[in-house]
Amino acid sequence: MPRSVNAVASRARRKRVLKLAKGYYGRRKNVWTVAKNAVEKALGYAYVGRKQKKRNFRALWIQRINAGTRQQGLSYSKFMGLLKAHNIELNRKVLADLAMNHPEAFKAVVDAVKK
Repeated sequence: MPRSVNAVASRARRKRVLKLAKGYYGRRKNVWTVAKNAVEKALGYAYVGRKQKKRNFRALWIQRINAGTRQQGLSYSKFMGLLKAHNIELNRKVLADLAMNHPEAFKAVVDAVKK
């Protein structure tokens, strides 16, 4: 009985990985074993990066809200506590956008929770 190898699937898999490695430096773009390792590593970094992006944006929003609230005489934590107490459900992304781009609207939100 002849040896059975699935050359079609193997070739397709290699082509897929080498396509992902396009643009890499040196042998990483065209040598199968090197490219496979480089692509696996890159996909791992991409996965982690998608999680870090969310953390980084949340931290940025908090900094922007904090800067806006301090101009109005409040701290970030007191402001967020007052928002919860007054049942104002604006998320940090929206609050940061108001603080940066619409300071008068943000001031109205701060004034609403100060009362």
